[in-house]
Amino acid sequence: MSFLSRVLMTGAAASLSSVGVLGVLAKVEGRDAVQPVNATSHWLHGEGAGHSRDVDASHTLVGFATHCAASVFWSALFLRLRKARPERSPVPDALGVAALAAVVDYALVPKRLTPGWEAVLSPASIALAYVAMTASFLASSPPRDR
Repeated sequence: MSFLSRVLMTGAAASLSSVGVLGVLAKVEGRDAVQPVNATSHWLHGEGAGHSRDVDASHTLVGFATHCAASVFWSALFLRLRKARPERSPVPDALGVAALAAVVDYALVPKRLTPGWEAVLSPASIALAYVAMTASFLASSPPRDR
């Protein structure tokens, strides 16, 4: 499998798993499952994007596409690290990339470029989305990396 194929597959897994976790946790916190994804479209629609409870192209598709693109980016970094150090356990790389993603998302980029999840979810739920990303990286790590 080509590197690009692996990046796209790993990015899709990371995106879907984190969106699933975000949706479940949104329900637990009394929100609609789609609100965290819609909130990600705040770079286009402003801070009110997370208030949208409807599944629509303008919020949901844009938010999901944005989240997928970010997940593919972080997956590329994870897989590049794996390629550089295949003999090492993938755990430190997965944890490190997910932690870096969280720091970049919530401490380094301008507010308009954050995932927007903070508008609808607690910090603990947001952290669990990054845990899901870590788990996806590990699950998609090739057997030779384990």
